[in-house]
Amino acid sequence: MANDYYATLGVRRDASPDEIKKAYRRLARELHPDVNPDPETQERFKEITQAYEVLSDPKKREMYDLGADPFAPSGGAGGAGPFGGAGFPFSDIMDAFFGTATSRGPRTRARRGRNATLRVELDLAETAFGTTRELTIDTAVVCTTCDGSGCAPGTHPETCDTCMGRGEVQQVQRSFLGQVMTSRPCPRCNGFGSVIRTPCPECSGDGRVRTRRTVKVKIPAGVENGIHIQLAGEGEVGPGGGPPGDLFLEIVEKQHPIFEREGDDLHCTVQIPMTAAALGTSVTIDTLDGAEEVDIKPGTQSGHVITLYGRGVRHLNESGRGDLLIHVNVETPTKLDDEQEALLRRLAELRGEERPPGKFAPGQRSVFSRLRDVFNQ
Repeated sequence: MANDYYATLGVRRDASPDEIKKAYRRLARELHPDVNPDPETQERFKEITQAYEVLSDPKKREMYDLGADPFAPSGGAGGAGPFGGAGFPFSDIMDAFFGTATSRGPRTRARRGRNATLRVELDLAETAFGTTRELTIDTAVVCTTCDGSGCAPGTHPETCDTCMGRGEVQQVQRSFLGQVMTSRPCPRCNGFGSVIRTPCPECSGDGRVRTRRTVKVKIPAGVENGIHIQLAGEGEVGPGGGPPGDLFLEIVEKQHPIFEREGDDLHCTVQIPMTAAALGTSVTIDTLDGAEEVDIKPGTQSGHVITLYGRGVRHLNESGRGDLLIHVNVETPTKLDDEQEALLRRLAELRGEERPPGKFAPGQRSVFSRLRDVFNQ
């Protein structure tokens, strides 16, 4: 067969249906067009889908294992003769007995370049509102001396005298079917069909050189730690002056001294003294939009949360922003002088709290105790 479906999915020929399904799902998650829109990746996705369509169907898989075309219609014009009804291509039978082979032709020297990943450190404000960065990267670019051909100036590739430009050599082997002719890449030219006798002195025949260049990129608002941004065609140029790969930016968000990010919401803690919590006050919060006065209502308890709506991080690829949640922590004084202690005792006397009875509530049970109750039911 022209395509090795087992190799396409990366499974053995005796793989079980479950192994084939797992291999396809794993590859589909990596190559799905929604995850990676690269044209070559989309073509690879079509190949694994076709392979799974054949190997997941017991009848098509049996035909494929026998050397027949699993997509050929049975009983049609192509099915005439003793082998047509079973789906065997007559040309394959003739190839096996008489040694004919289909030539694949020479392969091109130009190949797609590799993808590259670059870590970009951003502070909270840059991830929240977006920014523009100029990044310096070391990468491979087309050699300007040979324009990617790999040949020294004034020269050109010469036809390989071993394969005569076909890029492959043929070999006759004996089998139980008779003589079978097989093809393999030419060892002299490595399947290219031509050889470079005088390589470019700048790139040594590779068609590309390494250099340092600057890329200006726009970071969208709302990105967060660990997210990857794909820049199509900004990766390394391929061998032989082939098309470049992609550049992936891995966002690394620096830790903020005040705010802790949770999704698009921001959290911070403000500590106020007991007297301010009882009487009420106002505090100044340095938000991402600037300083802002926040009112603390009289009688605020420790653990109270004040929400400033729309003061968080912008939603990625959407309108609107998250919120800023301010957690209030009431501080109880630990050291009092004589006058302060006398004032507090007088206050306790006025409120009848010299010996408060205390108010009890059910405690928070641990996760392990709740699991224990579930298993004991």
